[in-house]
Amino acid sequence: MAEIVKKSIPRRKKENPQKIQLSIIIVNFNVKEFLEQTLVSVFKAVAGIPTEVIVIDNASIDGSIELLKKQFPKVKTIANKNNVGFGKASNQGLRIARGKFFVLLNPDTIVQGDTFTKTITFFDENSETGLLGCKILNPDGSLQLACRRSFPTPWVAFSKLSGLSALFSKSELFGKYNLTYLDPDEAYEVEAISGSFMMIRRETVEQVGLLDEAFFMYGEDLDWCYRVGQSGWKVMYYPHTQIIHFKGESAKKAKLDSMKTFYSAMSLFAEKHLKNKYFFMPYWFIWIAIWLRGALSFLFSLVTTTGVGLTDFSFLSLSLLGGVYFRFGHFENITQFLPVIFLYLTIWMTILKSFGCYNKNRFSSSSAGLAFLTGFLLNTSLTFFLPQYAFSRAAVIYSSLIGFVAIPGWRLLIKLLATSGVMPFRGTFGKLLLARNTILVGDLESCRRLIQKLNVQIESGYNVTGLVLTNGDAVGETISGAKVLGGIDNIASILDDKSISEVIFSTHQLSYDQILNIISTTDNPRINFKLIPSNLDVIIGKASIDRIDDVPFLEIDYKLHKKGYKFLKRTNDIVLSILLLFLSLPFFLFKRFVVNSKIVEKRICGLSDMVILSEFEGRGRTIRKIPYLWSVLKGDLSFVGAELQNVDDEENDTDTDSIAPRLKPGITGLAQINYNKNLTPEEKDKYLVYYLKNYSPFLDIEILFKALFNR
Repeated sequence: MAEIVKKSIPRRKKENPQKIQLSIIIVNFNVKEFLEQTLVSVFKAVAGIPTEVIVIDNASIDGSIELLKKQFPKVKTIANKNNVGFGKASNQGLRIARGKFFVLLNPDTIVQGDTFTKTITFFDENSETGLLGCKILNPDGSLQLACRRSFPTPWVAFSKLSGLSALFSKSELFGKYNLTYLDPDEAYEVEAISGSFMMIRRETVEQVGLLDEAFFMYGEDLDWCYRVGQSGWKVMYYPHTQIIHFKGESAKKAKLDSMKTFYSAMSLFAEKHLKNKYFFMPYWFIWIAIWLRGALSFLFSLVTTTGVGLTDFSFLSLSLLGGVYFRFGHFENITQFLPVIFLYLTIWMTILKSFGCYNKNRFSSSSAGLAFLTGFLLNTSLTFFLPQYAFSRAAVIYSSLIGFVAIPGWRLLIKLLATSGVMPFRGTFGKLLLARNTILVGDLESCRRLIQKLNVQIESGYNVTGLVLTNGDAVGETISGAKVLGGIDNIASILDDKSISEVIFSTHQLSYDQILNIISTTDNPRINFKLIPSNLDVIIGKASIDRIDDVPFLEIDYKLHKKGYKFLKRTNDIVLSILLLFLSLPFFLFKRFVVNSKIVEKRICGLSDMVILSEFEGRGRTIRKIPYLWSVLKGDLSFVGAELQNVDDEENDTDTDSIAPRLKPGITGLAQINYNKNLTPEEKDKYLVYYLKNYSPFLDIEILFKALFNR
C-alpha cells in the first residue's frame, strides 16, 4: 500500500520557498455553520504562510457547498455524491495536497492564531517528529481527553472499562487510556492523538501510507498513529497552542448509527493490530470486551434519550391500570383489557411525540397537556367506531383524570424542584429546565442586536443578565435590560459569578485568540461557552445550533380567536378566581377590616373599553392585588393576558394599533414576567403573537408558575 501511496501523492519541489507550505484538509458533513467558523479561524491563522485549504464534502444537504462557493472561493472543494466516510474523504484531499505538511482538521473546530506557526516551528526543530497533535479544549474550557491517549491494549482497555482509570486518574498504572497522570501543559511523545487535529509530514505519509479506508469513521486516526509509530516516527502531543473542538455535530444527527460505527472501528483496530500480539489474551476476549462496553454505552444513551418517554409511559400505564381498578375494584379480568390498554398507550405516546414532547418541548407541561387531551379525544372515539376495542367508559374517564394530572404535572413538579435548587435538579439538569443566566461578550452594537433577537425568542432558554464589551465603555449602564458589567480585561472576575451558566461571544469584533484565551483561563466548569457569527442568525456551541431568526407573522393560526379556546380560557378564569377568592378571603378581611387598608381605584385600558380596578393601598404586591380576583370573575381581567395600561399614564399611547390582535389585560403574562428585559413595543407584540398562537390552559399554568417564582 505504501508504494501506491507514494505514487499518488505529488512530490513537492524543495527549492522554491513560495511553494505550498501547509495543506489543510477538512472533511465536512452537514455542519455548515460550524464549517464557516472553522474556515474563518483557519484563514486568520495562516496569514503569511503559503497554504492551501481543501474541503471534501460528503454529500451534505445543508447548503455547505453553496457556502463554500459564495464565501470561500479560494478553498479547493471536492463534492462527493455520497457519504464515503472520513477515511476515504481525507485520502481524497491527501492525494491532491501539495504542501510540506498536511493537517487533518475537523469542521467543528476553531484554531488559535498561532496554531500553525508554532506547530511548523516545532516540526522544523524536531526532525524525528512525524505526527503531531495540539491541545484541544471542550466548549466549556476543559481539556478534551482524547487529544493524547494510549492504544487500547488489554490492560488499558480493562482499566477504562472497569472505571479504574476514572477512579485513579493520576495513577500511571490505571490512567494510561487518556494519560491523565501526565501534565497537559507539557509536550511529550504519546501513542495516539485525536483525529480532530492531526499534523503530519509529507515524508511520513509517503512512508506509512494513507488512512485505511476500511475504517468508515472513527479508528482511522488511531490506526494511522499506530502505523506512524511502528515506522520509527514520533507521535507528539504539543500543548503550546490550542483549538476548540465542539465535538460530534455530524455524529449527533444519527447517534445510534454513530455509536455502532465507533465500536465496529475499535473491533477492527483490535483485529488488525492486537489479534496476534497477546498470546495469553485471545482475540475473542478483546472482542467481547469492546462490544460489552458498546452495549453499556448504548443502554446509557437509551436511558438518557428516552427518559422522558419512559416516564410518560410509566404514568400512562399506571393511569390505565388505576382506571380499571377504580371501575371494577380489582384486577381479576385485567388480561382481557391488555390489548386495548396497549392500543391506548400507543396512541397517547404517538401523539405526545408528535407534539414535540420528546425533543424541544420535552419539559413543556402545556404541550404535554394538549397532547394528552388530543389522545383522550381519539381514544374515547374508539369506543364508538371500533367496538371490538371497546373499553369501559368509566375506566377511560378515571384513567384520563389521573393521566391529565400526571403527564403535565410531573413536568411542573421538576421545574418547581429545579427552581428550589433541590438535588438532583441542580447543575446541568436545572439549566435544561430553567432559563440560563447568560453573559454576552462583544462590541456594543452586536450585543444590542443579539439581545433584541433573544428577547423575542420565547423558548430560547437564554436569560441575558449582563454584557462584557470589547472597549470597556458604558460600565454600569443598562442596555435593553442587561447591565454592562465591564470590559474584556476584567472578564475573569466577572465569570467567577456562580449564577452564570452561559457565555456567548460575538465574533464580529472579537478575535478567536481572545475567545480561546478567555475559555482556557476560566476556572469555572459550570459555564458553557458559545459563539455567534456576525450575521447573528445562529448560536454555536457544544455541538449544537440554536437558531434565533425572527418569528414570522404571516399565516399564523391564532388559537385564541377560536370560540372553543375562548370558552376554555374564560372557564379557567372563572374556576380559578372562585377558588382563589375563597382561599384569600381571610387575607381580604384582615386587610380590609383589621388593618383598615384603604381601597383605591385605577383606570386601565380594557379589551373594548375602560376598566376600573380596585386594589389595596400600601405595600405587599400580592395581597394588594387580591381585589383583582373580582375583576377576573366579572370578565374585565384575565389571569394571563396583555399588560395593564393605565389610562392616566401619559406615556401609554392607547390609540396605537398593535400589529397583533388585542388581548384582554391580565394580572400577569409573557411580557410581564420578562419585565427585566426592557422590551420594546415591537418585542411585546411578538410575545403577544406567541401567546395567541400557542395558547393552552397549561401554558397559562406555566406563566403563572414563572410569575410566582419570578422566572
